[in-house]
Amino acid sequence: MKVLIAEDHGVVRQGLRALVEDEPDMEVVGEAEDGLEVVELARQFSPEVILMDITMPNLNGVEATRFIRQENSDVRIIALSVHFDKHFVLEMLRAGASGYVLKSYLFDEVLRALRAVHAGQHYLSPKITEIVLDDYIPFISTDRESNRERLTARERQVVQLLAEGKSTKQIALCLHVSPKTVDANRRQVMNKLRIASVAELTKYAIREGLTSAEF
Repeated sequence: MKVLIAEDHGVVRQGLRALVEDEPDMEVVGEAEDGLEVVELARQFSPEVILMDITMPNLNGVEATRFIRQENSDVRIIALSVHFDKHFVLEMLRAGASGYVLKSYLFDEVLRALRAVHAGQHYLSPKITEIVLDDYIPFISTDRESNRERLTARERQVVQLLAEGKSTKQIALCLHVSPKTVDANRRQVMNKLRIASVAELTKYAIREGLTSAEF
């Protein structure tokens, strides 16, 4: 089983690598520190399963999952998170994740999750399974459009980078576009969401799980 690890904390990433590589039928084909890197490494190495941290800089795990699944629907993705709030779980399932493992139980559950999703099954940490069944699944089947879903993938990425304190020039370099394009994206987002300031936009990004308060 070819596994790609996306986790911005080096100690956790090293622990996951050691755990996976200790299994005779698994190999780590690459490691990523942020969402943009995992998208690129997924193209390069074609992993079978990706361990995907949700809160990463530059591109969060939800958006990275969307990009990767659009390009390769065969890859299986397991979300890694400290959050068991329904919003985070729902967003990852909508994006195409096959599993969701809480970091508080990470090293106890990750091998079980890897084997389950590789076999075409789904895996959720037991702590959240009951909540998912009772509360999340009915919402997945609805077609109610959220503010987040009104934004394009590029607009969501711009929102995340702005919330992380990046300047217009830094965002332009990161996305390989002109500063004028970034400014146009920012204005369009603010008009769509009826938000008047970057401070409000930052609060929105944290609330919607596009980034975290850590950045």
